Amino acid sequence: MAEPTTTQQDGEQRFRSSLRSAGVFAGLLWLVEIIETAGGLNLGRFGVVPGRLDGLLGVVFAPLIHGSWSHLASNTVPLIILGTALLYAYPRAAKLTLPILYFGTGLCVWLFARHVTHYGASGLTFGMMFFVFTIGAIRWDRQAIALSMLVFFLYGGMIWGIFPNDPNISFETHFFGAAFGVSLAFICRRWDPSAAKKRYSWEEDEDADDSS
Repeated sequence: MAEPTTTQQDGEQRFRSSLRSAGVFAGLLWLVEIIETAGGLNLGRFGVVPGRLDGLLGVVFAPLIHGSWSHLASNTVPLIILGTALLYAYPRAAKLTLPILYFGTGLCVWLFARHVTHYGASGLTFGMMFFVFTIGAIRWDRQAIALSMLVFFLYGGMIWGIFPNDPNISFETHFFGAAFGVSLAFICRRWDPSAAKKRYSWEEDEDADDSS
């Protein structure tokens, strides 16, 4: 049986690290919801309220707050899957993309959205989905295409979420997250090198024999 190469081992380690980071963030959201429920708190007041100075707090806190357990559950799995894909495949781009998706989406909601309270991590999920899909279409290397097709297969239906269809859902958060995701895909398309072709130890042994 072929031994995994150093490149494979590095990739596996990066995948585990990416999954762990995405899982920790998702766990933080559940911890916030548990504290809110157990303490009888109303953390929704820390959401983004457009046009109000105190509503700017939501730029920082809104992605951590959810209106219900079902709202949180609907965001959890996409956050883990999309977050892992982004961190694993595009670690350099993620250093710019994630902060902009987090803070930039909230700021645009504060500037342009309806005068209601907006909260939830869906700006991140929409931003990551549109980023991974778009950058795959631009880069057109094997790994990028595979991830692009995967996220579209799993979450392609999210595209309808950027349009107003339910007054209780912040389509503005979805829209600005998606817009940032697409824009950042173009900006960061060359930041991360294409994934190296997998090589196994027996291939390296053959190369060594050929050169001798």
